[in-house]
Amino acid sequence: MINLADLQGNILRGYTKKPYVRYLILEVADRVAARRWLAASTSGRSDGVPQITSGDWGASKPDTCFNIGLTYEGLRALGTPSASLEMFPNEFIEGMTARALKLGDVGPSAPETWTKPFNEPKRIHLIATIYAEKADQLDDVQKRAIADTSAVTLVGTREGCSFPDDRVHFGYRDNIMQPRFEGIHDSDRYDDGQPRAPLGTVLLGHRTNLEGLMWRVPQPEELGHNGTFNAFRVLKQDVAGFEEYLDQAADELLKDTRAVGELLPPGAEAKIGQILSIEGLTPHGALREIVAANLCGRWRDGTPLALSADVPDPKLVKEKFDYVGESRCPYGAHIRRSNPRGGQIVQRVANNSRRLVRRGVPYGPAYDRTQPRKPEPERGLLGNFIGANLGAQFEAMSCDWLNLGLQDPRITGSNDPVTGANDPAASWFDLPLKSGSMIRLRGLPRFVNTQGGAYAFLPSLRAIRYLGSLTT
Repeated sequence: MINLADLQGNILRGYTKKPYVRYLILEVADRVAARRWLAASTSGRSDGVPQITSGDWGASKPDTCFNIGLTYEGLRALGTPSASLEMFPNEFIEGMTARALKLGDVGPSAPETWTKPFNEPKRIHLIATIYAEKADQLDDVQKRAIADTSAVTLVGTREGCSFPDDRVHFGYRDNIMQPRFEGIHDSDRYDDGQPRAPLGTVLLGHRTNLEGLMWRVPQPEELGHNGTFNAFRVLKQDVAGFEEYLDQAADELLKDTRAVGELLPPGAEAKIGQILSIEGLTPHGALREIVAANLCGRWRDGTPLALSADVPDPKLVKEKFDYVGESRCPYGAHIRRSNPRGGQIVQRVANNSRRLVRRGVPYGPAYDRTQPRKPEPERGLLGNFIGANLGAQFEAMSCDWLNLGLQDPRITGSNDPVTGANDPAASWFDLPLKSGSMIRLRGLPRFVNTQGGAYAFLPSLRAIRYLGSLTT
């Protein structure tokens, strides 16, 4: 049995009732004072340093939640013994900027383009996250978190807020599916048909779904056990460019009467418009939504194409599905590339071994297609991708599946249509028709660019106490 009180709460909980989020990017100012700061964060006191929120809330839910992650440079700055530091995986030791090529962070996403403070990765020691029900609570918790300037220095912040109905900037409903873990009862999660993941998928020191393999736990045991890793990403999203591409693709499809006949059966545009709340939807507008659904693998209301490829159906948003036979969900769709479920892929053993806990919140103003601005303000997603092994989970998914398409020879050589490192001169995406034939869409630009990020270790509460008690 897992002791939830030893886990940081943001690993297994989504804090969905706390829409306001602020990330404090911190540098250790003084080793001894920073250790005191860490010790105070688990002391149970209601004043001073905010208390780390654990996975066991007890009888009442907290008004705000506070969690921390430590980079390799942060662990080193705290004086973690060298023998312990050497036991962490290479990708964590090297840091996100050194892994840029594997992550597709090239060109406009390359680390040399990243904004402050991510252009100085050696100064990023801790990432503290505040979750709140009200916006003004963020300031109060931040004030308490950085009150001791002898311990930590604030080098930057990032702030986001959830949109109604779990929508994100590209217009899709998000946060629909998360892994469910063996031995963890979560009444708020519905059964999505995927196998329960072993705890070793997300926590060090527990069984994985790879036979006989457990990820190495940095020693001593109190440091590494029940910890995990987080890829924190600031992802700028070109929403205006995405909507323009949907227009372009719909224009091309309208020229193909065969495609229109297969994609838009009689009455389809009226039903699509009704369900997606788009009045007076034209065939062009309906084709835009069809393209958007195929690029993602879900209609923008969340309906999976695997269950309803012709029109969205709200009743199916949370239903079980898999990619079996000739599923109408494109092989290259975003959700199918990032999680092939039980579908046939080249790396068969990897089907359910690269699952991640995903936590994301939008930043920047919502996009209004009817009121475009020149220039458009920056908007995007503050993303957390949590798993027990950065290399085998986050990096392998980002490189092999999203940006190389190695899981299926039918998409090899193409990038993820929504999040991939696309180049309009070479990008392509195959949109399936009912007849079994394909229409190849070309010219996809890059819609998502990385603006910063860091690899962080999310220690258990016991590990935070251990780090706070160091004397070296």
